Amino acid sequence: MRDDRLEKQLAFCKEIDKEKMIGRQTYLSDGKRKENDAEHAWHMAVMAILLSEYSNEPIDVLKTVSMLLIHDLVEIDAGDTYAYDEEAKKTQASRELAGADRIFGLLPDDQQKKLRALWEEFETGASPEARFAHTMDNIQPMMLNAATDGKAWEERGVYLEQILNRNQHTAAGSEKLWQYALEHFIAPSLEKGRILQK
Repeated sequence: MRDDRLEKQLAFCKEIDKEKMIGRQTYLSDGKRKENDAEHAWHMAVMAILLSEYSNEPIDVLKTVSMLLIHDLVEIDAGDTYAYDEEAKKTQASRELAGADRIFGLLPDDQQKKLRALWEEFETGASPEARFAHTMDNIQPMMLNAATDGKAWEERGVYLEQILNRNQHTAAGSEKLWQYALEHFIAPSLEKGRILQK
């Protein structure tokens, strides 16, 4: 007998394997290759478990981890939009919305609504969990950029102003982690000229 619920769940599980194929612009810590979306999600999820004590507000860690694990699934269809690609950002929201419709739509109705709501909550940044998840999403690539001596920043000719603009809400999730990133990830790369100044 066919189990429609299980079939839908497994179809979703198979589909999200494609997240491993979505390349990002951030190098792994050894600088030899760039990470993919699935590696990024896993890394942030572990970081959230370990660093949740630095959240500005009490958070449900499992909810935050769940957000981090699913928030980039839409990029299976939409592709990764580089943080400093202003042209691609113009269509990012519509591309990701279409991806959310299709990918979460593979699930049984109850799980579709649950994961879609979690994704939307992340996108709006309207809860303590979403704010901390956004902090992880911004801190993780900065940490890897610093670990590779600013390799991706230097290759792409990134300016300090761009980094600060992208991170204008990072402190909303964790003041402590943002201050640490400024001092230990951004400042050294700025001093070495890996990050440009106007």
